[in-house]
Amino acid sequence: MQKLFILVCCLLGSSWAMAQDYTASGNGSVKVIKDSRLDVLIRKQIYINTLAIRNQNGFRVQVISTNKRGDANEAKARVMQLYNDYRTYLDYQAPYFKVRVGDFKTREEASELRDKLSSLFSGGVFVVPAVINVSPDKELSNEEPY
Repeated sequence: MQKLFILVCCLLGSSWAMAQDYTASGNGSVKVIKDSRLDVLIRKQIYINTLAIRNQNGFRVQVISTNKRGDANEAKARVMQLYNDYRTYLDYQAPYFKVRVGDFKTREEASELRDKLSSLFSGGVFVVPAVINVSPDKELSNEEPY
């Protein structure tokens, strides 16, 4: 008796829970109403994506590697004063603080800066591979014309 009751409930419940109306005309058209603010959000996201900094493999010039934060900060400040057109980074890879300069796509570009900086730092200045930041305007200016 209990099984029969459950079976009847399932059959009646499934007919009440239909999601579509089978009596409607079957022309297959769907009307979508879109909020106009979605277009504004899409344009804003496209703009943000074009301004984003992209990461890629490249090279930087390492001017110092020390376990003293103060020495690393002094070296960074010195490079920033003399070569303010290059971005300067202070990386910490335990137990060393490393000051690296620039975002170069090729080793040759980084070598030019290395030659300039080698007279300023006695501990050795090296070109090291790194993941660099490339802004879209710089990326577009370096592309070959068609």
